[in-house]
Amino acid sequence: MVSWVLLFAELTSDVEKNSGFTVEVLNPIFFIFIHLCLSMGVLFLQWCDERFNFQATFLQCLAKHVPNIYSAEMDPLLEKQEEMVQAAILYPLECYLFGEDPDIFLEKLQQSGTSQLCGKVFKGGETTYSCRDCAVDPTCVLCMDCFQNSIHKNHRYKMHSSTGGGFCDCGDTEAWKAGPLCTKHEPGASEIMEHSRRVFPSVIKYMVDMLIWEEEKELPPELTIREKVDSYYCVLFNDEHHSYDHVIYSLQRALGCELGEAQLHTTAIDKEGRRAVKAGHYASCQEAKEEIKRHSENVSQRPLHVEVLHADVMAHQKFALRLGSWLNKLMSYSSDFRQIFCQICLKEEAGSEKPCFISKLMLWDAKLHKGARKVLHELIFSSFFMEMEYKKLFAVEFVKYYKALQKEYISDDHDRVLSVTALSVQMFTVPTLARHLIEEQNVITTITETLLEVLPEYLDKNDKFNFQGYSQDKLNRVYAVIYDLRYVLVSKPTLWTDRLRERFLEGFVSFLRILTCMQGMEEIKRQIGQHIEVDPDWEAAIAIQMQLKNILLMFQEWCACDEELLLKAYSECHKAVMRCSTNGRSREKTVFHLCGHTLESRPYRVSADPVSIHLPLSRTLAGLHVRLSKTGTISRLHEFVSPVMELLVEYPLRCLVLVAQVAAEMWRRNGLSLISQVFYYQDVKCREEMYDKDIIMLQIGASLMDPNQFLLLILQRYELADAFKKIKPTKDQVNGERYVPGVSNVTKEDVIMREIIHLLCIEPMAHSAITKSLPENENNETGLENVIDKVATFKKPGVSGHGVYELKDECLKEFNMFFYHYTKTQHSKVSSVRFTLKALPPPPPPDFSPAFSNVVRILNCDVMMHILRTILQRAVELETHLWTEAMIQMVWLALVFLWSFLSALNAVNVLMLLEKIKRVPQLEAQKDTINWILQVYKGEINSSHFFFMFSIACDFFILFYCKTQSTQDKEKAERKRKAEAARLHRQKIMAQMSALQRNFIETHKLLYENTLEAQGKEDAIMEEESMSSAIDYSKIALGPKRGPSVAEKEVLTCILCQEEQEVKLESAAMVLSACVQKSTALTQNRSRILELSGDPLFMHPDLPCGTHTGSCGHVMHAACWQKYFEAMQLNFRQRLHVEQIFDLENGEYLCPLCKSLCNTVIPVVPLNSFINNLDFAVIILACFCRAKYSSSIKEMLILFATTIYRVGLKVAPNEADYRIPMMTWSTCAFTIQCIVLLPNFKVEDTPSLLEVDMFHILVGVVLSFPSLYWEDAVDLQPSSISSAYNHLYLFHLTTLAHITQIVVSSATGRGVFGICPVNYCSSFSFVYCSCFSQDIPGWLVWDCVRKGIMPYLRCAAIFFHYLLGVSPPEELLQEGQFKALCSYLSLPTNLFLLFQEYWDTVNPLLQRYPRKRNSLIELPEDYSCLLNQASQFRCPRSSDDEQKHPVLCLFCGAMLCSQNTCCQELVNGEELGACTSHALQCGAGVSIFSLRIRECRVVLIEGKTRGCLYPAPYLDEYGETDPGLKRGNPLHLCRERYRKLHLLWQQHCIIEEIARSQETNQIFFGFNWQLL
Repeated sequence: MVSWVLLFAELTSDVEKNSGFTVEVLNPIFFIFIHLCLSMGVLFLQWCDERFNFQATFLQCLAKHVPNIYSAEMDPLLEKQEEMVQAAILYPLECYLFGEDPDIFLEKLQQSGTSQLCGKVFKGGETTYSCRDCAVDPTCVLCMDCFQNSIHKNHRYKMHSSTGGGFCDCGDTEAWKAGPLCTKHEPGASEIMEHSRRVFPSVIKYMVDMLIWEEEKELPPELTIREKVDSYYCVLFNDEHHSYDHVIYSLQRALGCELGEAQLHTTAIDKEGRRAVKAGHYASCQEAKEEIKRHSENVSQRPLHVEVLHADVMAHQKFALRLGSWLNKLMSYSSDFRQIFCQICLKEEAGSEKPCFISKLMLWDAKLHKGARKVLHELIFSSFFMEMEYKKLFAVEFVKYYKALQKEYISDDHDRVLSVTALSVQMFTVPTLARHLIEEQNVITTITETLLEVLPEYLDKNDKFNFQGYSQDKLNRVYAVIYDLRYVLVSKPTLWTDRLRERFLEGFVSFLRILTCMQGMEEIKRQIGQHIEVDPDWEAAIAIQMQLKNILLMFQEWCACDEELLLKAYSECHKAVMRCSTNGRSREKTVFHLCGHTLESRPYRVSADPVSIHLPLSRTLAGLHVRLSKTGTISRLHEFVSPVMELLVEYPLRCLVLVAQVAAEMWRRNGLSLISQVFYYQDVKCREEMYDKDIIMLQIGASLMDPNQFLLLILQRYELADAFKKIKPTKDQVNGERYVPGVSNVTKEDVIMREIIHLLCIEPMAHSAITKSLPENENNETGLENVIDKVATFKKPGVSGHGVYELKDECLKEFNMFFYHYTKTQHSKVSSVRFTLKALPPPPPPDFSPAFSNVVRILNCDVMMHILRTILQRAVELETHLWTEAMIQMVWLALVFLWSFLSALNAVNVLMLLEKIKRVPQLEAQKDTINWILQVYKGEINSSHFFFMFSIACDFFILFYCKTQSTQDKEKAERKRKAEAARLHRQKIMAQMSALQRNFIETHKLLYENTLEAQGKEDAIMEEESMSSAIDYSKIALGPKRGPSVAEKEVLTCILCQEEQEVKLESAAMVLSACVQKSTALTQNRSRILELSGDPLFMHPDLPCGTHTGSCGHVMHAACWQKYFEAMQLNFRQRLHVEQIFDLENGEYLCPLCKSLCNTVIPVVPLNSFINNLDFAVIILACFCRAKYSSSIKEMLILFATTIYRVGLKVAPNEADYRIPMMTWSTCAFTIQCIVLLPNFKVEDTPSLLEVDMFHILVGVVLSFPSLYWEDAVDLQPSSISSAYNHLYLFHLTTLAHITQIVVSSATGRGVFGICPVNYCSSFSFVYCSCFSQDIPGWLVWDCVRKGIMPYLRCAAIFFHYLLGVSPPEELLQEGQFKALCSYLSLPTNLFLLFQEYWDTVNPLLQRYPRKRNSLIELPEDYSCLLNQASQFRCPRSSDDEQKHPVLCLFCGAMLCSQNTCCQELVNGEELGACTSHALQCGAGVSIFSLRIRECRVVLIEGKTRGCLYPAPYLDEYGETDPGLKRGNPLHLCRERYRKLHLLWQQHCIIEEIARSQETNQIFFGFNWQLL
């Protein structure tokens, strides 16, 4: 009752506070509340009285109050509704359930301990962690909190973004090999609740009945206690067929609503799954329903799902979901609650065939809207999955209705994460539960039968799959069934029972029926004559093959765990293969004779008859055969089967022949579909269960068949039987490729090492590239980490690029030029890279296992010798059209292996042919190899040291290769170093000579004009001294002693027409490509509101937003640039469907040479040789410091100045605006400051000198001061002396003000003399005296002034150097520049002397001015810290707990909600996303760095329409980034990469980076950066 009183008080206080809260508004809520207070006390007493029927009383209460509480669905007051629900129903219910006040009860529960299982349900995009050392399988994951508090934090782990729907496995002992519990989840106890068995049945029944209620107009009788009113809602449901725009369009057309209202409805529908879009009488709602359907059919093939629901039905369904959330909360309180809840949900009605409550909800899942599904799934997670006993019972119910659930999901259109079928991974991956389901529920058979039942339309008349015209959406849903089969098999059993063995074998036989439908599917026939018109669909068959790859391996591994099971499985698979092989074999056998041997076989030609690349049955049999050999069980094989090897080998052999003929371009008329299939057949994604298994099947045939019969079959299928006409080289894969455990005596590590060696022989590779090139096992592991350090060394990355592995020199001897996994491209590449090793013979292969030992017999059989002799004889007879050098190389390889097997007669024949072939001129390059083989065959190299000599040869080749490469590299580097040193030395001498000449000329000129005393001096020593004195004076830029301006002749080359031109005032203009942009790079007060217009005369010292001008330095004729720009405009107007990279309307273009983004040009005027200098602010100065220009230069000046005005103030061009020159001076000052410093200071609101930046003032007054002489009333003419004094006094004045700013204040906000900045308007005399009266060391004052003024002096030196052309002293390029700067700028080294000279002037100008460099925000070293920060982020504008896409601004550290409608803002009439609108404020709309945390990407934004992705500064241990967290390796901050990001921002190159990225990655339909 206390909470009711509080609620009443809150309502009445709202009435008092809000005068607009009228009686009409108050009446419904107020009187409902009064009615609740009067009735709920009675109701609570009735619930506590056991004589009352709780269910009837509970339903009566709901019928009375729920329609009133949820009466306004169109515009609900959510907070008030929730308060009324709590007060009227949930609070009394909790009091009755707990037996006491709920708060007291919960406090007791917390003291009793927490649950052992975490059970946190993951939202979409939430970060999950999996331990590679301790997880049983990759599906075992932890949430952020459990991971941070577990032992797995220090193990090898992976991190990924969840797709949603899973839950944390912390506390599940079957999910972890070690460390199943984090420190937060320890076993606890709880009390049994007395009333829960009375409450739960009624609550659950009500919730289930309302969620599956189908009547739109009526409620159940027990909920109908009042007269029916004509109040209905037109409810629109979510689907995945219609886009946002489609739904908005349909609502606007059908309902006539505004855009904002339609968007609000659409957002709610997408989020919750349904929304009431119209309220009223039944007729009006029905009319709205038909209108919505009619308009939605205009934009899509199917209409929107719309229903008309009675208001009471809508209210009760909504409250049923609220009860589901309430139950979900209760489940976290106590294990007893969960057990009672599960018991009630699983209880079936006695004598009824109806399913239990939870089964009803599962079967109705596909018909529920999105919001209801979420509540249901979370309730299952928090109840059944937290109790292992009931998890098992739930899994039994799930498997019982598995077929129906999967069929409903496949026909549904919602994502899998929203389907109850997605819960399968939580059950099937638990080892003990999976065994139980196999034994008791025969789950493998159920899954395989489901897979066949959902694909009946893809079976042809021969019961083979044919996916022509397939639906990609349906197949994607069918893959979910395949995933479930993989989940069940993910963990092999350690103990087999008879029941388990029997049920698994049944499931395996059922799975073989699927493989039978795939065996020989989608046969193709060689196209002859006309090219195929339309490529057939091939992707679906290959995709299913890829999905089944790991499942095939798992079945084989399961069978290998038990000897009896392996033999039975082999027998069943053999029967299935034989059934497929004997179908359609009606042709008569033909006889083939060769070398006295005969082969009887049915005629078949791959080039003429149908052939299929899909043979999963044959390949499964090959895999089982290898495991028989590996386990030694093959000795009992004869007890079960009598294999007919000709039939078993036939189909894999056909497939290999097809691949060879495609490589020989015999099937070109069959189009790209066949080429693509062959590519995947040999690609790492499929080859382990396709190409490799076909090779193994041939090896099985070679071991069990007569060798001559086997070779005859090979020749016949390759169509080479007819006297080897036009013979094509074939790789000796049957003998040469033995690196398969079970085929030879090797381990998995040996196989992986061999693969890595041959990959690295091509080129050094990154860790991710090697991983992609290796096959994965059932746990998505390649085994790379276990062996990589044995064969390769890791080379760390630099600032860009990534780390790579390089092959160790001692591993080169394992290199095999004929490695059968090389593609044609890889073989060509390795041939060019490893040309020195081409003569190196292949390494000795490992020995065959006993079951395959007979394979070597084919080396010494009659047919093999006939083949070798024929090839050699043709080479001797110079029949060049019948042999190739590659074939001869293969013969040498065969002869090396044949040496120990040849008979005496065959050896003599080989020797005779080798002697003759030595004289063939075409084989001169292989003469050494022939001589070596001859020595072997003649016995000069005996058998005892044959392989010893082989090893020596390998080592010699490797040593020679490495030394040769190393020597050549060193010699090249040394030559290059010497040439560079000589060039620099010559350049230095020429520069010194040129400088001496210029100084001599200028010095004597000054002596002649200004120094009469030097005329009478003739002594050489005195002349040198006077010259030295003049040289010193020539380095002064300001005042009467100003040095001379050094003018140089300047000849530039146009990058467009390549013509040279000297820069003159009267000549045609030459221009530099340039970019003008707004910038906030120098401010640290990003909270200040940017003012893009107004009076630019005074720049605030915060420098909140300046105008920066940069240039790439490339020069063009103005006329050439105009022609180029016009041509670019014409070109892009014709490209209508390509996203426009730059805005031509605003003058943007790409530099013709370097492709930098530009939007203006800077005219070049003759002043100094600054083109090669990259300080581009200087170029701006040069353009505005001369008075007489040609018309061409004037035109370019106006263009440049107008661009600065337009971009800087964001206004339309206006050449007459008085602000144009001020904006030009401002961009000059701001650009120089960007070169020299990045200031940092705090804001002061008091108007004073603190609000003015002194360097901006200096530039403005110096450049504008000459205009005083142009006034009509002023009768003065400027002279060189007056100009020098003007510059000096103006500079001294601004310098005094700047020193005062530094002295008075410091970075902490208090002056160096302890004076608070608030009192900075006090007299200067007080401050000046403070220097001596207070206990402050003098050195501290001087150190503060000296450090603070250095950036200002550097900026001033650059400004006056390019303004006046006075050469700076060389000391400015060395350490300790202060004295040189003072000398150059005519300042005393004791700057305080200026105050004595100008005391009366500076007295009223007391202010502060600290500065420090700006930088990006600090990022944590470990990326997990950022993920943790993102996991705690909640959108400030959204009340739900849905995970957003957090984005971190690297300028100010703000966390934003990206790509969500909740945070979109209306800016100048445009909808902008959170990042784009934040960029306008934080980065002046030019650029912003945003770190997309859950994707580990950096986003660069420019304006509203442009942006690009950029690599994040976080790298894994292999020096690689991980965009999207796909690899999941731990990531750490790379300081060098982050520094590179900082320089990209500081140097204003973000726009340039975006433009280059978009130029490189042009797409037809770009990303909508405006809504980011």
